[in-house]
Amino acid sequence: MMRNATVNRTTKETQISVSLDIDGLGNADLDTGIGFMNHMLDGFARHGFFDLDVKCKGDLDVDCHHSIEDIGIVLGTAIKQALGDKKQIKRFGSCILPMDETLVMCAIDLSGRPYFVFDGEFSSDRTGDFDTEMVREFFYAISYSAAMNLHIRIISGANDHHKIEAVFKAFARALDEATLIDQRIGDVLSTKGRL
Repeated sequence: MMRNATVNRTTKETQISVSLDIDGLGNADLDTGIGFMNHMLDGFARHGFFDLDVKCKGDLDVDCHHSIEDIGIVLGTAIKQALGDKKQIKRFGSCILPMDETLVMCAIDLSGRPYFVFDGEFSSDRTGDFDTEMVREFFYAISYSAAMNLHIRIISGANDHHKIEAVFKAFARALDEATLIDQRIGDVLSTKGRL
């Protein structure tokens, strides 16, 4: 079973291409134009064991908003396409991830019903060339374009770099768990018969 997808999206603000292999080895080829975003996506790929290729040309002369939000839209779409009918996947995944002084919780249900809850605060406006408010926007875009129920909570922490990195890694670990194939599941893990 090949669980991969390539999605392209072009608007007046961004040109984005994302290739995703759910059953990868954690390899990443990233060029978003935003150094900190490359770093976060590299952590996502590596800790989720996803092969990920992201290319983005965005209107960074304005700010990073359109690029980061649109990468979320395209990555979420790639996740949804790569999973197809979701037969035999575990569907649910969660992770409580420590990173130095930071502790983050992420829980996912690949239910086909988008819903997003984010509970976390940042003390600074930016980390490198990345606006910290874009963490919420990025994961909101993923949750709705992938049609997943996604909960993220920053339980504790002081350093914004650590908080954001822990969020991306916890999301990766939870998504890896939710997408695992379980041979005990004959079709889909739902009383409805579909996800």
